Amino acid sequence: MIPLNRVPTHPGEILLAEFLEPLNLTPANFARHVDVPLQRINEIIRGKQAVTPEIAWLFAQAFKTSPEFWLNLQQYHDLALYRPSRHIEPLLQAT
Repeated sequence: MIPLNRVPTHPGEILLAEFLEPLNLTPANFARHVDVPLQRINEIIRGKQAVTPEIAWLFAQAFKTSPEFWLNLQQYHDLALYRPSRHIEPLLQAT
């Protein structure tokens, strides 16, 4: 469930705090390991770029997680961030 009172943490923050820092990995070392430009890794960490399916696969392989883990983090973040402020009435009535 998407929280109503806050935007879920961006996956880049989780990448840094829960994976890179505990492993004493710098973003530069990680970027080389996954063969992704350092600028892209830094933008993900800063929340300026989203985790794409391709990146999710690379992160999953590097950390023995699933690509769904990374994509779900991104999805929850995006859905909360872009929640519309207006309400639209449903077209269909419950039966």
